[in-house]
Amino acid sequence: MSEASSFVKIDESVLERLRNVSTATLHTALFKRGLRNTFIQGVSRVNQKKVKMVGQAFTLRYIPAREDLDTVSAFKDPEHPQRLAVESVPAGMILVSDCRQDASAASAGSILLSRLEYRECAGFVSDAGIRDFEHASEMDLPIFCAKPSAPTNLTKHHGVDLQLPVGCGGVAVYPGDVLVGDGDGVIVIPVEIADEISQEAIKMEQFEDYVIEQVQAGAKVIGLYPPNDESLAKYNEHMNG
Repeated sequence: MSEASSFVKIDESVLERLRNVSTATLHTALFKRGLRNTFIQGVSRVNQKKVKMVGQAFTLRYIPAREDLDTVSAFKDPEHPQRLAVESVPAGMILVSDCRQDASAASAGSILLSRLEYRECAGFVSDAGIRDFEHASEMDLPIFCAKPSAPTNLTKHHGVDLQLPVGCGGVAVYPGDVLVGDGDGVIVIPVEIADEISQEAIKMEQFEDYVIEQVQAGAKVIGLYPPNDESLAKYNEHMNG
């Protein structure tokens, strides 16, 4: 771990707002800010339950494995980055694994995921696979990965760094960035604007709830979403009424 491990801790009120908005809304809010690459590609929710994931990123970076270094005995090292990450990620944070989008091997299995759950971590995200997939799917810990994958991570992944900037699913993730995961996938929010984005997203969802009600009542989408002046006036009247 390096000095780059320091990060801004987000206020709980921001996280609570983010628990009440979708990744779709957040992507649009970030897109309006000019941030286009915020959705982690190739990753989906493992859990059978509709768990919501919200928390700050604790990062783990892998490089390609090498046969002389990545043997089963490597796990005996108490400083092995994967093991160290599992034992040092703070409660309420999300362990984010950068596996170079190589899902031909696992990045975790039921034992490590159970340890993260016991330690009250907010989630696990990896652009690789996970093993023991059926067990993982029944856990309460929010888990997002590329696919089931039985091979141990040692066959493809060599852990090297904790709490440095990584790329996960093609998206830059800095330590402390805020991740939100739901049925659509995972969004990464730069920590510096997480508060502003959370407030904007709440307002956007309130408006979209109103739009859905209008559409279900027979309203046309054109002029309603996005709203013209007339529709906006009716919405403001609805909110103030």
